[in-house]
Amino acid sequence: MKRFAIITMFVVSILGILAGCSSNNSASKDDKTLVIGVDDSFAPMGFRDKDNNIVGFDIDYAKAAAKEMGYKVKIQPIEWKTKESELSSGRIDLIWNGYTITDDRKKKVNFTKPYLKNAQVVVTLADSKLSKLNDLNGKVVGLQAQSSAADALNANAIKSKLKNISEYSDNVMALNDLKNGRTDAVVIDEVVIDYYMSKEKGTFKILDESLAPEEYGVGVKKGNDELLNKLQKALDKMNEDGKAAEISKKWFGENKVLK
Repeated sequence: MKRFAIITMFVVSILGILAGCSSNNSASKDDKTLVIGVDDSFAPMGFRDKDNNIVGFDIDYAKAAAKEMGYKVKIQPIEWKTKESELSSGRIDLIWNGYTITDDRKKKVNFTKPYLKNAQVVVTLADSKLSKLNDLNGKVVGLQAQSSAADALNANAIKSKLKNISEYSDNVMALNDLKNGRTDAVVIDEVVIDYYMSKEKGTFKILDESLAPEEYGVGVKKGNDELLNKLQKALDKMNEDGKAAEISKKWFGENKVLK
């Protein structure tokens, strides 16, 4: 009898631990908190300011949408290359940081409607002789690993003519290597390089031809239609009442949000 009681207590303890783990690895439904997975070096969408606070268009946009939904927000920096696994495991509730909608990603996550247009472009130093895609023949090109920049380059014939492709964990490192002469060009989101060009005038230039137009959306875990529908309803409301336009003008100087 004593042995049975001990075994029972052991099983109950294990179940309690597993329940605790389960609650830690899923959306915080009880306290109404959404965990947002971001790349914290992706200016101006989500990045750290001089005080180390994570700020940006997507940060403000996410917070406003969560407020509309009646949720709190926790901004969670993640390794961008692991974003889908972070979402599927339940460690984050949403991928929301310049997340490009692609056919491959649609197989892994559900997306909201597109909310911002973007393009993958090639940037080089302002005094470079490079001006068009064919000029990259035999050159070293950098980009963020596991990003839509890589997808765009893979889909372009110029890839086979490159000397080498250098992959980085974030765009800041890629641009630093460009400035230091370790690469000849970087494939990057147009919205990102526009921000850096406004901050570092005369440092960079964009080649005449872009690689691929694209659109940003918010990634939601497959099967979580309830959250997807709530979020889309909030985003639609923000478009209607002008809140989305207000946030866009703050970061871009104009309303770029899609309706």
